[in-house]
Amino acid sequence: MHIKYGCLFFLSLLLFSCATRDGAPAYYGKHPDEIKNAVPTNEPVCQSCNKSYTVMGKTYQVMKSSNGFVQQGDASWYGTKFHGRKTSSGETYDMFAMTAAHKTLPLPTYVEVTHRKNGRKIIVKVNDRGPFHDGRIIDLSYAAAKKLGVAATGTGPVEIRVINTSNLNLDTSNVILPPSSGGDGKIHVQVAAMGTVVAAEEMASDLRKKHFRSVRVHMLKTDNRKLYRVRIGPIPSTDLAYRVLKELNDIGLDSARVIVD
Repeated sequence: MHIKYGCLFFLSLLLFSCATRDGAPAYYGKHPDEIKNAVPTNEPVCQSCNKSYTVMGKTYQVMKSSNGFVQQGDASWYGTKFHGRKTSSGETYDMFAMTAAHKTLPLPTYVEVTHRKNGRKIIVKVNDRGPFHDGRIIDLSYAAAKKLGVAATGTGPVEIRVINTSNLNLDTSNVILPPSSGGDGKIHVQVAAMGTVVAAEEMASDLRKKHFRSVRVHMLKTDNRKLYRVRIGPIPSTDLAYRVLKELNDIGLDSARVIVD
């Protein structure tokens, strides 16, 4: 078990460990829109950390397969108290990374988390166990909670959906994306945002020559300034969006990101 739950088992640590309050960092200057989602990759399943375990007399069986898994409930978050400690997967917990804890999903698993009230969506890597409170289905890192909009409230109603990473290495050049319907679709991969339409159109043309489909330039006007965003989409699913993102990363376009409008 992760050390964050050690106080549940060792009475000698109860007063010392559990009395230490968790919380937010003293300063975190990033706006939620500046926090980048986790980028799903096809990682091997951790063999040593996906066994059944018991907490407070209840035994949890880790799923053998999480494909298609969807769940609704409350999200919570954990921060300073556990920053720098080992997670259940053996990775070091970083409250500024886009990670999360779940009771039964295989480690690691990537999930899309949707706030059921404010509509925000994030992508996190599940690399830890918890939360062990009734009704709570996922424990987010502080950064993930900030981006989703639950850092201030402590908890929030969410739906989580597992992202299938088994096909991330497949070529997307033969996938036909839907044509534009006159407005933005929900899911895009944004390749870049440029100050001139000429530069944006040149990049879009280059991407088309590299066999990327549905490449478009979207103009955004803010504070008397125009930005020209090179985007691919709309894309019908998050899984496919991350396949496109991986192909962009493979050709050196590391600043590309998935946008869920």
